[in-house]
Amino acid sequence: MRVGQVGASIWVAVLVAAAIQGQQAAAQDADELAKKLSNPVADLISVPFQSNFDLRAGAEEDGFSYTLNVQPVIPISLNADWNLISRTILPISYRDYLPPPDGNTFGLGDITQSLFLSPTNPGPSGIVWGVGPAFLIPTATDDFLGTGKFGIGPTAVVLKQEGLWTVGVLGNHIWSVAGEGDRADVSQTFLQPFLSYGFGHGATVTLNTESTYDWETDQWTVPINLGVSQVFKVGDQMLSAQIGGKYYAEAPEGAPSWGVRATLTFLFPK
Repeated sequence: MRVGQVGASIWVAVLVAAAIQGQQAAAQDADELAKKLSNPVADLISVPFQSNFDLRAGAEEDGFSYTLNVQPVIPISLNADWNLISRTILPISYRDYLPPPDGNTFGLGDITQSLFLSPTNPGPSGIVWGVGPAFLIPTATDDFLGTGKFGIGPTAVVLKQEGLWTVGVLGNHIWSVAGEGDRADVSQTFLQPFLSYGFGHGATVTLNTESTYDWETDQWTVPINLGVSQVFKVGDQMLSAQIGGKYYAEAPEGAPSWGVRATLTFLFPK
């Protein structure tokens, strides 16, 4: 009987140890994915669905804006030393503060397509970088939702990940080169400095700005975003959920003042 009890105790200990080891491995996997999500040119296929709820828009500051950004990120291995990272932003938008007689609109916005040539491994100092072209594709279904112009320009990102921290900046500049003749030209600079900290077990807090300067109108738009995300698993699918707030430190007249952002990202690690 004692032998049986000893054997049972050993099996319980083995199962508990295996469970703890499995939880530790799962936590490490979640941390690794969370770290890659903080890197715009990581070797990770991801498909974020980013919902932006913006408030206090329009002339009376009682308007509402919703934008769903579908943002697939697809790394392509060119060889052992280089990757090509495709980052696409497809906005689907609703606005209810248009001037009369329109009032509101719903539809697609312009697509922004970026391609980053990036080294497979960080440099000796741990710096990660990528550089390439950015394209503005006039896919908007309403004049209020897009520029009516095809644009092109350079884009680049540089960052460093050390311990639990990630710090970097992503930017581009796009000029219009073709499109509808009666629409305004496009000359815009986009700057996105970002800072993130990993708490462990796949949890991350991120602070960034997504600043745009319109050289045609001499106007800044500067939303400041603070969000918390968590990597988790449903069945065999790895996911990340993020929730956060947004405050517009600078914006054109009639633009929103603040908002809420919620993002669900599908992850496809190799």
